[in-house]
Amino acid sequence: MLPYPEINPEIVKIGPIAIRWYGLMYFIGFLCSFLIVKREINRRGLRVDKDFLENLYFYLILGLLIGARLGYVLFYNFSYYMQNPLEIFAIWHGGMSFHGGLLGVIISAKIFTKFKKFDFFTLTDMLVLSAPIGLGLGRIGNFINGELYGRVTDVPWAMIFPGGGNVPRHPSQLYEAVLEGVLLFFILWFLKDKFSRSGIISSLFLILYGIFRFFVEFFREPDPQIGYILGIFTMGQILCSIMIVGGLCLFFYRSKSDNSNRKIY
Repeated sequence: MLPYPEINPEIVKIGPIAIRWYGLMYFIGFLCSFLIVKREINRRGLRVDKDFLENLYFYLILGLLIGARLGYVLFYNFSYYMQNPLEIFAIWHGGMSFHGGLLGVIISAKIFTKFKKFDFFTLTDMLVLSAPIGLGLGRIGNFINGELYGRVTDVPWAMIFPGGGNVPRHPSQLYEAVLEGVLLFFILWFLKDKFSRSGIISSLFLILYGIFRFFVEFFREPDPQIGYILGIFTMGQILCSIMIVGGLCLFFYRSKSDNSNRKIY
């Protein structure tokens, strides 16, 4: 068993204001995304106005926060929030859903590209290249916070998490950081120029993330208010299954409609 490295979640605190590792991870993730999308726009020679990226990320961050919160409310603890509706707005109490955040980003990107008259799938293809960075860093933030830990196990690298009882558990946050972060990033980066039709890289992100997350959920402690569905699956696995199916449908749709040998922007 390995000792859990108890890192103070707060980097620095001045009065009531604290800078936390988790928040820093999100900031670095968005910064990397901004720089990668900017690089891709320049590399592809796409024409955008000077405030394109700044406006884009304003809407994306807004969509992510709203979607992640509402996703958690709807998917993970609906009955509680219906009884305590004001708690929906208390995001400092925790409770954010990746799948809800993904939907929020998709909706924001769709609205943004419609007004900017920019190809939606070209934008999402650029965004998903950077998404694994934020996902991987976010999981490291979860690990530092000692949250979203794994199931009880006796593997040699198990750890005892402060909030997980006096039993060794899988450090599943690190599994996710490697699969959803590092591995997914390198796969998508390697494939980014292999397809002529926009939307295919986006579909591969949905498929691969869904597969990686579905797998890791077998090692992650399920949400206590939900437990297991059908005796074996978690809510995360159900949502990932939908994500995989959606990704496959998008892949075949965009592949079938690719009648050109040139990139379509």
